[in-house]
Amino acid sequence: MANRISREKLIKIGLSNEQMEKIVALHGADIEELKAKSDELINSKTEELKKANESLQSQIAERDKDLKSLKKQAGDNEELGNQLKELQGKYKHDTENLTKELQQTKLNSAVDSALGKAKVRNTKAAKALLNMDDIQLNDKGELEGLDNQINSLQKSDGYLFDQGSKEPYQPQGGDGNTDPDPVAIMTNIFKGDR
Repeated sequence: MANRISREKLIKIGLSNEQMEKIVALHGADIEELKAKSDELINSKTEELKKANESLQSQIAERDKDLKSLKKQAGDNEELGNQLKELQGKYKHDTENLTKELQQTKLNSAVDSALGKAKVRNTKAAKALLNMDDIQLNDKGELEGLDNQINSLQKSDGYLFDQGSKEPYQPQGGDGNTDPDPVAIMTNIFKGDR
């Protein structure tokens, strides 16, 4: 403050002590008024800055809350995504297994049916002699690789198949007319021993 009023300056211009006191009092009142206005202005600005700071802090807290919520949702989505992938993998694995089991069941049923048509007496025993790896169902549901194996089994293990009506087995004396009488045989044995 270049125009600062001091007692020395007032003495130089020839003012009395009483006049100096009045000027200093007026000047002090002006200073106090300026100081009060300055404090009021500072307080007002401080209050505005404080409110702005509180508003910004509140907005930051809101953003942090929103970010946490988004992170949680993203985490939940990631977890759900992982669960979905796991379930899709399990579904695919289960579907493949069920498809294989269904194909095997269809194959076994078709083989059993074909063996029945070939008049196999015991399908379980005949299947044990088949090479199932060489037997397949084609796209039409027809068996491939079984006919040759059945023909081979009929030649090598004919007893497994019902050959139809052959002449009945009749051992000699099976009709009862030519069988020797067991009593007569025994009597002849005893007669011969005497």
